Amino acid sequence: MKLTVRKGDTFSYYSELFDLPLQLLLDSNPKLNPQALQPGSFVRLPGYFTENVTIKRGDTVYTIAQTCRIHPDAIYLLNPLLGTQPLTVGSRLFVPKRAAGRVVSFGVPYDYTTLQKDLWRLCELYPFIQSDIIGHSVLKKELVQLKWGRGTKKVHVNASFHANEWITTGILMTFLNDYLIALTNNIPIRGINMLTLYEQSTLSAVPMVDPDGVDLVLHGPPVQEPYHSFVKALNKQSPDFKDWKANIRGVDLNNQLPARWEKEKVRKPPEAAPRDYPGDYPLSEPEAEAMAELAFTEDFDRVIALHTQGKEFYWGFEKEEPPEAEEIAREFERVSGYKAVRYVDSYAGYKDWFIQEFRRPGFTIELGYGVNPLPLSQFDEIYEDTLGIFLAGLYM
Repeated sequence: MKLTVRKGDTFSYYSELFDLPLQLLLDSNPKLNPQALQPGSFVRLPGYFTENVTIKRGDTVYTIAQTCRIHPDAIYLLNPLLGTQPLTVGSRLFVPKRAAGRVVSFGVPYDYTTLQKDLWRLCELYPFIQSDIIGHSVLKKELVQLKWGRGTKKVHVNASFHANEWITTGILMTFLNDYLIALTNNIPIRGINMLTLYEQSTLSAVPMVDPDGVDLVLHGPPVQEPYHSFVKALNKQSPDFKDWKANIRGVDLNNQLPARWEKEKVRKPPEAAPRDYPGDYPLSEPEAEAMAELAFTEDFDRVIALHTQGKEFYWGFEKEEPPEAEEIAREFERVSGYKAVRYVDSYAGYKDWFIQEFRRPGFTIELGYGVNPLPLSQFDEIYEDTLGIFLAGLYM
């Protein structure tokens, strides 16, 4: 929501008027001088949107403010031409409304179009979010990172490295939205103050690493050639792509990182396939390359990669994980009920590479239990299990 600055207005006043943390206001308006707001300029207010109220007989600004549980001056701010004369019956006023519910789509098949709409909604409503295009998929879909927070501890979470694990994107986006609601409404989540997390940690999220693959699983082959014919041939002409894990070129993105990649190469499919093919060489795919470059650019302290399924998570790699990883793993196990597994016979994954490259904690979380793609009937249970991991990943 945008406000027009009046003479004498300050960020501190807006913070008090709308019951918002001052820091969120400052972070939502980084180009404005907080010491001298210029009348006529615009201020973006996080966590609020506008509603139209139709004036009824007997209404005043004060009665409307009382009904809407806001200060009368908040109405004057949104209606700068509003005078002290009686309101006209049937006319409309803009009234600020605090966002107290989710705006992202949850519990639905989560494709790239849904993601794009939800990213826009979040960034519009919470302007302190930094949104960056970190790369593009084979079919030129945007790979987007959302980032917020002021802390020196940098925590990264990603989802949908595998196409038929698209439910992980919905889980992650729901958490991001819940974090933002709690942050701007001063509501703790499981007893944790989200403003404290905001001040202590910087959160990075890439909600959909394989958008081409996700859309293939949910909607079938793309219209573009040669990929339309290519994926149909790879899928043996079956119209059902629910088992597809790879990207649109038949490369498994979580077998693409240079972390003992050669071990996967000799025991996985020798050519493009719906799953498990590690590619001709590490980081051959633009999606995997973008994710590796992001880790170097952002210098994360830890990473959490969301996958399905198994209700367990992996936290070690070739004895290269740091000692602190075990402490974090024990807390993840405690808050989620998921089994902590140190080593598995698997290489070339994102957390494997992160541990090897940075000697910092990395985790692969296998959400839910069953056969991929997991049914949406598990969504609420998975979210409740995973919420503790999200929070612990930020506060530990």
